[in-house]
Amino acid sequence: MRTFTSADAKNQFGELVDAARVKPVAVTKYGRPFVVVLAVEEFERLSALEQKPQSPKDMKKA
Repeated sequence: MRTFTSADAKNQFGELVDAARVKPVAVTKYGRPFVVVLAVEEFERLSALEQKPQSPKDMKKA
């Protein structure tokens, strides 16, 4: 995963967006990751997975 510092993310926003369209990008602050920027299509795919109903087998495990 590519990483930008928060300062670089601000100063190179266009590059950050271009990189995030290809794969998720971590943004760090004080040397620690604090957000991930990703393409809306990937966000929608992950959101759809989260909203899938669980199978009865999965519900027994919970």
